[in-house]
Amino acid sequence: MIRLKRNILMFLVVFGAFPVLALVYLAFNTDGAVSEFSSEEGLGRLEAKLASKIRELEKQNQYLQKKLSKSRNQYLNMQMVVGLQNESASRSNRSRLDCFNQQPDIPKCEVIHVATVCAGHNATRDVVTLMKSVLFYRKNPLHFHFIADLAAQDILDKLFKTWRLNEMEWSFYPADSVTQDIEWIPNKHYSGIYGLMKLVLPKILPEYLQKVIVLDTDITFASDIAELWKLFAVLANAALGLVENQSDWYLGKIWKNHQPWPALGRGFNTGVMLMNLKMLRDLDWMTLWRQVAEKELMTMLATSLADQDIINSVLKQNAQLVKTLPCQWNVQLSDNTRSEHCYSEVTDLKIIHWNSPKKLKVKNKHIEYFRNLYLTFLEYDGNLLRRELFGCGMTNAMDPVQEQINKIHEDDECYDFRRERIIEHRTHLYYLDYRYKPVDWDVTLVAQLSMDRLQMLETICKHWEGPISLALYMSDAEAQQFLRYAQGSETLMNRKNIGYHVVYKDGQYYPVNYLRNVALENAQTEFMFLSDIDFLPMYGLYEYLKKAVNMMDMRSQKKALVVPAFETQRYRFSFPTTKAELLSLLDSGELYTFRYHVWAKGHAATNYEKWRNATEPYTVKWEQDFEPYVAVSKNIPQFDQRFVGFGWNKVSHIMQLDAERYEYVVLPNAFMIHMPHAPSFDIAKFRSSSLYRRCLKTLKAEFQRDLSQKYGIKALKYLSVD
Repeated sequence: MIRLKRNILMFLVVFGAFPVLALVYLAFNTDGAVSEFSSEEGLGRLEAKLASKIRELEKQNQYLQKKLSKSRNQYLNMQMVVGLQNESASRSNRSRLDCFNQQPDIPKCEVIHVATVCAGHNATRDVVTLMKSVLFYRKNPLHFHFIADLAAQDILDKLFKTWRLNEMEWSFYPADSVTQDIEWIPNKHYSGIYGLMKLVLPKILPEYLQKVIVLDTDITFASDIAELWKLFAVLANAALGLVENQSDWYLGKIWKNHQPWPALGRGFNTGVMLMNLKMLRDLDWMTLWRQVAEKELMTMLATSLADQDIINSVLKQNAQLVKTLPCQWNVQLSDNTRSEHCYSEVTDLKIIHWNSPKKLKVKNKHIEYFRNLYLTFLEYDGNLLRRELFGCGMTNAMDPVQEQINKIHEDDECYDFRRERIIEHRTHLYYLDYRYKPVDWDVTLVAQLSMDRLQMLETICKHWEGPISLALYMSDAEAQQFLRYAQGSETLMNRKNIGYHVVYKDGQYYPVNYLRNVALENAQTEFMFLSDIDFLPMYGLYEYLKKAVNMMDMRSQKKALVVPAFETQRYRFSFPTTKAELLSLLDSGELYTFRYHVWAKGHAATNYEKWRNATEPYTVKWEQDFEPYVAVSKNIPQFDQRFVGFGWNKVSHIMQLDAERYEYVVLPNAFMIHMPHAPSFDIAKFRSSSLYRRCLKTLKAEFQRDLSQKYGIKALKYLSVD
């Protein structure tokens, strides 16, 4: 085709240039002739010569026109042929897909089994997006099988337990148990050893499981996964169902001297696989792929595409093991993809595979459609996927959370508050990468926040260099905003000792104590500093508290170390570096003791007057409504989750610590400062709603009664608290 275009272009150039050159030549010769022939006889001869030249040019022009016309017709004919071939290929693809789709539907209660490899904190986010797309379209029960490391297992197990999805089960298989089977393989792929894990699925998955859909985590579904599951019926004697690779990688055309692993034709992409586990086990799959890999590594030295290279090499020698699936089931958006030839309409697509390191930035003429589909699931409210689809008996028992909610009397005016205490929020632990090993007498700062306090994170990081455990109350869309914010912050990205635990929104009120408990449970140190996000600890407080918990022997004694709290009304504020500087600001009116003008009794028991001159820790007694910020051991009672929004959420916890006989010790050289911010929405609710205030009073009385029942006579003093 290219050679034909060049011929046409050459004819055009010759056709246009020849007459011009001829006329120039004649012009020069004419000038000479005029000088030579001055007579009429000379002019006659010149006219005859010109006429002869013109007739010769006309003949040549006619010849060129015939040639050009013939070449143009050949080109148009070739275009028509190519067009018909493309149309035929498109019809063939559609016909082939229709043929596959004619397989009978699977029973509505048949369980679809899916296996995937997930390792590390960041990969769990990809699993969530994958699962949202699967759950959105599915109509059958699901069982996910995860080959995972310990970090991913803890995160996903908590997520699924709190997600409470109907007709879905999950199992975990430790990646460490099969590491020895693949760690000998040199692998250049960025996925590392986990990129080879799919090779050992027939070994690690349970014997009762005879077939499974295998998915990479960078997959987005655009159809019901049951349509893929029913394609097992067309595998016949094949052990694997795969889509052809949609780049020229295995053809060796990516770059000069590129030498890929052996493959059948274009090779196959292993991001989506139908795997007949029983057949692979009968074939002794583990021995088969190992023998092929050992032989090829003698010349290839390492894999470039992890498991995909080895599987393709096995299929090169055993073509009968594979059945080619329609390309719509794995539209690959790799750097050198030719996936656009796979489909004529984007609505034909079944699965989108983001198998380029560039992910959403990959080039494709339909990338906006693909990106919007992906972003839709990324920000989709996962709580909506809890809907009950059918009753197949996979999860017969009623959801225990819903069972407790059903016991609340709907006529109770405080119904919404009581429901909030029961709700179990979908929780994604360690939303960002976390790598930290606690040191001796270590202390974690524990806090909670919502989207409107996000700007405090970087400043707190500059004040507290130790580990931090944060619970973030967000919607799915807000979690993505937080992710972009964090990834754009050099300060936050440089810190790997901050555990970000996303608690997804559900309900009317801010579940402050639920959030505190999530952050508390996931602190990995012996001791914790219970703070709030709008407080800045003094510089050096982390090191100070590590020494204090040691000196106070808090491993064996019940003590709560009080860090005196102050506040400023100024947004621009020079933070004091010493106690002397703080006292100076206190005297000048730039600082105040915390909430002295609206809630003085909340911190009055700290005894600020004594603190001014104190050089040694001193003990204070519990008083009504006391709510200091304290450093404590991790094995303390949790916060009471009946208190949501504004009011008594911290007071109740300090009261319970007192009932547990904790001693409150004020630290003489520690302090924290509250930074100004707009009032929270829940404070506005409390101030404007009489029902809110009545229900809070009711909850207080119930908490005090529960406390007296638990602790007996020593808790009688709390009953007098209004």
